[in-house]
Amino acid sequence: MGVDPEAQFHVLAVDDSLIDRKLIERLLRTSSYQVTTVDSGSKALEVLGLMEDPDISSPASTDKNQIEVNLVITDYCMPGMTGYDLLKKIKGSSNLKDIPVVIMSSENVPSRINRCLEGGAEEFFLKPIQVSDMIRLRLYMLKGRPKEQQQSQQQENKITTGSSSCNSNNNNNINKRKAIDEGLSPEKRRPRFSRNSLALVSYEKEI
Repeated sequence: MGVDPEAQFHVLAVDDSLIDRKLIERLLRTSSYQVTTVDSGSKALEVLGLMEDPDISSPASTDKNQIEVNLVITDYCMPGMTGYDLLKKIKGSSNLKDIPVVIMSSENVPSRINRCLEGGAEEFFLKPIQVSDMIRLRLYMLKGRPKEQQQSQQQENKITTGSSSCNSNNNNNINKRKAIDEGLSPEKRRPRFSRNSLALVSYEKEI
C-alpha cells in the first residue's frame, strides 16, 4: 500500500488564538497533513530557519530550513508581527520565497485582502476555516514542490485514476449526496479571495 500523498505535506500554521490554532490543527490532521503550530510570526520564522532580522536579505540571517515546510497558513491580526509582515519576510527570503503562504482572518477588509494577495499570498480565507479550505491548500503545496516530486506525484495519480474506474458508479452516488449536503451548507455564502484574479470568488447562487 502506498503512502497517502497528503501525509507527505507539512503545513506550518500560525495563529495567536489558542482556539483557532487548535481548530486549524484538527482540520489539517483530519485532512492527513502533517502540521506544526506556533503562536507568533517570530516563532514561525524560527521554525523556518529564518531568524527575525530587519535585514532579511543578509546571509547571516538565513539558515538552512530546520524542517521542510510545504505551506504556511497564518492569521492576519497578531501582536508584534502581523500575518502580512510574516508574508513579506518569507517572500523576501531567497530560501523561502517559493513556499506558498495563505492568510486567514475573521475580518473582511478589502484593502487588507488585496494588499496580502498583491504581496504574494496565494489566497485569503475568511474564518471560520472549513474542511474544503484544507482541500484547496493541496493545490498550492503541489505548486511549491520541486519538479521531480511533482512528476512522481503525477505518476502516482495516474495509477490511482486507472484503478478507480471500476468504482465510478459508487463515486457518482457519493458526489450526488455531497452536492446535496453542500447545497445546505452555510459555506456557500462564505467568500474566498484568490491571488490569481485578485477578485472575490463566491459559490453562492443568486436568488
